[in-house]
Amino acid sequence: MTRKRHIVIVDDEPNIGLSLRLILEGEGYRVSICESAAGFNAQRAMGHVDLYLVDLRLADGNGIDLLRSLRQRGDETPVVMISGHGTIRDAVEATRSGAFDFLEKPLARDRVLLVVKNALERSDLQLENQRYRELVGEGPRMIGHSVVFQRAVSEATQVARADAGVLLTGESGTGKELLAERIHRESPFASRPFVKVNCAAIPTELIESELFGHEKGAFTGAAFDQAGLIREAEGGTLFLDEIDCLRPQAQVKLLRFLQDGEYRSVGSHQTLHANIRVVAAANADFTCLVHEGKFREDLFYRLNVLSLTLPPLRERRGDIVLLTHDFLEKQAAITQGRQPKKLSLAALNRLLSHSWPGNVRELQNVLMRAIVLSDRDAIEPWDLDLPDSFAAEEQSFQAMKSRAVQRFEHDFLAAVLHAHNGNITRAALAVKKNRRAFWELLRKHGLLAGTRRI
Repeated sequence: MTRKRHIVIVDDEPNIGLSLRLILEGEGYRVSICESAAGFNAQRAMGHVDLYLVDLRLADGNGIDLLRSLRQRGDETPVVMISGHGTIRDAVEATRSGAFDFLEKPLARDRVLLVVKNALERSDLQLENQRYRELVGEGPRMIGHSVVFQRAVSEATQVARADAGVLLTGESGTGKELLAERIHRESPFASRPFVKVNCAAIPTELIESELFGHEKGAFTGAAFDQAGLIREAEGGTLFLDEIDCLRPQAQVKLLRFLQDGEYRSVGSHQTLHANIRVVAAANADFTCLVHEGKFREDLFYRLNVLSLTLPPLRERRGDIVLLTHDFLEKQAAITQGRQPKKLSLAALNRLLSHSWPGNVRELQNVLMRAIVLSDRDAIEPWDLDLPDSFAAEEQSFQAMKSRAVQRFEHDFLAAVLHAHNGNITRAALAVKKNRRAFWELLRKHGLLAGTRRI
């Protein structure tokens, strides 16, 4: 007999709860109703739930805090937020906190059923993917045998044991987030939350509120208190990706927090304290950012207590074979036991000869496209969405040729000038060049110093 999917409704308006119950039970779902945050916590402790429908505002709390409490405990049960007077900011905040969708009252039957169906289907897909990941032993793994890569991983293990902030640098796609997770797993904070924040993905006007929280009424649209991501990461690790995108005011507040562990929510005068580890990452050159005044020097030094740099893929080409094999094996397992795609020798040579500006992420995208579009057992060079090798070689040859011509021209002009004791007019006549054009060539090659016009 098929198990009925269990849906919990959390709403302090009895009529809303009853209406939803009638709609959902009519479609074969098992439904429980809670009218408070306390009831939600009691229901959560009672057993398995497939989906929560949670009102944004409750008499003894708010729905977003309940959602965050689930995620902080590692519970990925889908949550749909409901509100009778929600704003766009509420919807954005709910989605960023992990809500699947946001429903507005009055609730339309067809809309409710469609959102519930989609939420449950996505949850099933996530569980299936998790099963396959467990099957192939997938975790946040760092794959590579090259010396430069192994050195970075070894240093990360050492850094993880120290109770200090860490700054990760490296090009986009090199695996900084995976390295941050590894540092967290091997640190004294491993049993506590690992909270990820992409500073570039959050609007600049909301970043302070997201990190430090805010009080109700602190700004337009702040309809209730928000704890903030620092509070969510209590006792664990806060990973700040693309930290170079923080605006100056947020940089000041973060610096103060890193100095003494104290901060204030936006709109509050109460000093709060948090015990967390901050791991930051960026692909920017901090020396330039500090010099240009775009990033505080004191914050950079505070973050840079322990630093690690992940090498780009072009500096660890020997790992391309390992990464490719691992990715093909995983995709075969996900597609229900099919044999992994093979890679022809010519295709492998194409992978090894590419410069990989997008690093491991680019390699995975290229391989995924080849798996999807190739109808053969083996992936061939033409299945790889990479620049034509002949064109690349031709471009490289032309660049070398251009540099050689420039070098010859420079040396020839210098020799002519020397033969005429730096006299521009006589040198121009000797090579049968217009004096003005000859002067422009000297300027182009930086040879005007020490010359004489007559």
